[in-house]
Parts: sequence; structure tokens; C-alpha cells
Amino acid sequence: MDVLIANNELKAKAFLDEIEAKNPLFIATIATTETGKIPGLSAAGANPDFTDFTPPADAELLLLGKCKSIQGVPITPDGIPTPALITTSALHLADIPVLVVNGGVKVKPQIPYVDLGGNSGRDIRTGDSVDNVEEVIERAKVLGEQLAKAADYLVIGESIPGGTTTALGVLSALGVNAEGKVSSTLPLNPHSLKGEVVSAGLKAAGEKFGSLKGNPVKAVSCVGDPMMPALAGLVIGGSRQAPVLMAGGTQMTAVLAVINALEPEALCNVAVGTTRWVAKDKSSDICGIIKQFCEVPVLAADLDFGYSKYPGLQIYETGLVKEGVGAGGASIAAMAKTGGAVDKQILLKEIERNYASLMQKK
Repeated sequence: MDVLIANNELKAKAFLDEIEAKNPLFIATIATTETGKIPGLSAAGANPDFTDFTPPADAELLLLGKCKSIQGVPITPDGIPTPALITTSALHLADIPVLVVNGGVKVKPQIPYVDLGGNSGRDIRTGDSVDNVEEVIERAKVLGEQLAKAADYLVIGESIPGGTTTALGVLSALGVNAEGKVSSTLPLNPHSLKGEVVSAGLKAAGEKFGSLKGNPVKAVSCVGDPMMPALAGLVIGGSRQAPVLMAGGTQMTAVLAVINALEPEALCNVAVGTTRWVAKDKSSDICGIIKQFCEVPVLAADLDFGYSKYPGLQIYETGLVKEGVGAGGASIAAMAKTGGAVDKQILLKEIERNYASLMQKK
């Protein structure tokens, strides 16, 4: 299979063996935060205000193969398509079912979804960014446990613009050193801006680095985003019944840290699935963050768009976007379910086909 092992080889191989030829359920957890609108932080939308539409449009693309909330597909300011295009292609090739879970969005997607009763997040510089954290975690645990009974394992991804900044916020509040280690949708990672935003948020909340080590709920409430409680609860509940592949980049490290502080035993049945672009990213360090507090293995889909005939896809190789909407984890799940019959070449052909048809509809 075209899967790289980035961390904890023994556990990673055991996890891959466990999911091979099995039938997963893919869950897309969507949410929005005003933090994503801070200029210079995120490339997830043609302009900062557009980020409210990115998660619902991503979810629609997964279920319908097209977006209803917007014209065309979510793109970066440079015209690069959403990584949901990768996810959609992988899930379609391996016939993997999808469920959308709303952690808290401003714009509701025009598709069926499960609502956990969360609200869209505020700017973390307020020091008070997320409502109902505990309730959402508890509801998500119930949902995760039930969904894991209906599949061999769960693959849980996210769509939240600004999510690496809120990840830095929560990791910092929990005493995990992630400064300069979270990734970015942008080729030039704005580490100093992220650090300033997080410092302002912690200060406004009356907290500092590590001061909420034993209180993950408050850490998320102060400087997190609404995707985190939803995803953390889904993983905790799901892992009681089945393996869970957390599909994402450095945002997942913050969710892992929250789970580790709430129910560390839940992490025995968990792996992170990302893309080669995140695993090999020189401007971030997903494994370096995780190794500080747990032994969860990291797998990476060995995707390569260098050979694509479309410049809009080739540009992924320059470090733009890298991951999102569970692209890496969905690709790994498609490869595992088909016993490697879906490989990176077949996946690229399907992504190109979908890209071409979506660009015609723009």
C-alpha cells in the first residue's frame, strides 16, 4: 500500500493490519470559528469572510459530488481546490459511506447531517471562544459509540478554517510545546502571527502556557474551536467499540491532547492518518507534538501530484493546503479497504477526473 509510517512503526503496522480489507465509516466533522477570519492565518477560502462557507461546501461535496452553498468548489485565494476533492475521490473509489457531523457552523450545509448542539466559535483573542464544550463532548461520545457498532472502524476527519491556530491555543494551554510546530494551508507558515493570536487569547482568559493542563474542557472553551469537542467525543466513544483513524494534520494533535487529558485509555485503539505533505512538512512537526504526551502512531498517504496534468493540483507539491477534510485518512482507508488495489496512481486519476468536471461547472 502507498502508506508511509511517520511515527511509532510497530503500532502503525499493527493498526494497518487491523483495518486491511475492513469496512469503515467516514465521518466529516464540520465547524467554523471567527479565528479563521484573522487576515493572514488561513487559505481556506477565497477571502477571510468566505471561510463560513468552506465547511458546509466541503460536506456537500462529499455527499453530493458538488456544492450547494457556493458556486463551484471551495478554493484558496490562489485558486487551489479544497482537499475535499481528494477525500471525495478516495471514498468514491472504495465505496465508503459518509456521515456529516456538525460541531458548530455558521452556515448550515444543504444535506442531511447530525447536529451535536454546538455553536460556531468566537475569535480566540477574546479568551472565550467555544460554548457547551462539555455537553458536545458527551453527546459526541454517545454518537461515536453507536456509529462504531455499524462499521468495522471509524475514519474521522474535520473541516475548520483557522484550525491550526486554535490547535496551537489548546496545546499551549495544556502545556504541550507546539510553538512553530503546527502546519498551515499556506506555503509560508505564519508561525509568529499564530503565536501572537494565541498569546492574546491566553492573556484575555487569564491563563498562560500549561495553566489548564488538568482542564481540557476549559482549554477548549477559552482558546479552542467547536470541531474539537465534537471530534474528541466521537473518538472516545468510537474507540470503545472499534479502531479509530483520526484523519487530519496538526489539528488532530490538539484533539489527541484533549482526549489524553480526559480519557487516555481511549488512545489505545487510535491512529492518526495524514498526507505525505504534512508528514514531510519542514515548517511543522506533527510527530514532535504527539510524542510529548502519547504514543499514537501516525500514518501518511503517499500522495504525489507532481505528475498531474493540472497546475491546480501540481501546486499541492509546493506546500499549499497539504491536508483537510480527512484527505489523508480517507486515502489510507480506500487503500486498506481494497487491499492496495486503489493506489496513488489510481487515486490521482480519479482526483483529476473529478477536478476537471468540477472546474467545468464553475
